[in-house]
Amino acid sequence: MEKVKFQDLGHISYQKAWDYQHKLLEGMRTVKLNNRKLPKEDHVKQLHHLLFCEHPHVYTLGRSGSIENLLLNETELQEKAIEFFKINRGGDITYHGKGQITGYPIFDLGCFFTDIRKYIDYLENAVIRTLAEYGIKGERSKGESGVWIDVANNPRKICAVGVHLSRWITMHGFAFNINTNLDYFKNIIPCGITDKGVTSLQAELGREIDIEEVKNKLKGHYKDLFDFKYI
Repeated sequence: MEKVKFQDLGHISYQKAWDYQHKLLEGMRTVKLNNRKLPKEDHVKQLHHLLFCEHPHVYTLGRSGSIENLLLNETELQEKAIEFFKINRGGDITYHGKGQITGYPIFDLGCFFTDIRKYIDYLENAVIRTLAEYGIKGERSKGESGVWIDVANNPRKICAVGVHLSRWITMHGFAFNINTNLDYFKNIIPCGITDKGVTSLQAELGREIDIEEVKNKLKGHYKDLFDFKYI
């Protein structure tokens, strides 16, 4: 059984979290490359990582995204104290901020399965299972990543997903809106999608949610889906 070290980084700047992801990923890449030079019985066991955090206001644009989906100029970003980063994950533009669980699994998929679609399904399934515990049906929208609600009638995204892989080691991950201020999504075209909305667990249930409770539920579902052990 694979071992995963969980860390809740709390409130942390996007740059610091990004740098930390890179540090963990490079450490795992080194282990992987060194293992290739050794007999199998001498291989060093990988330690995977799952990071949860909340960021100060920030917009991130994925490698396949369009800058036109950011509706603020540089001056307006500064006035509103919002950071902006172009990054190497998949997907378009999204928002991170207080009241949102941003999750970064740094997993060597070579130890689980080498199937990117299955990996994204697992990220989404953990959120779908968590929503079910609150009486909400999470869904997928055909051709679009993430987790949605009421796709047939009034589609709205509650969790964005965007990942990057290097030698089958993952970084970036998901952004699950819990008590998120949804007004910040009005300054972008979220994920480049113009005909669907954005929501949060708080908006759907009409009350503030215990974010620590949600984190614990998510952690359990990731453990069950990937079949690993926390250390």
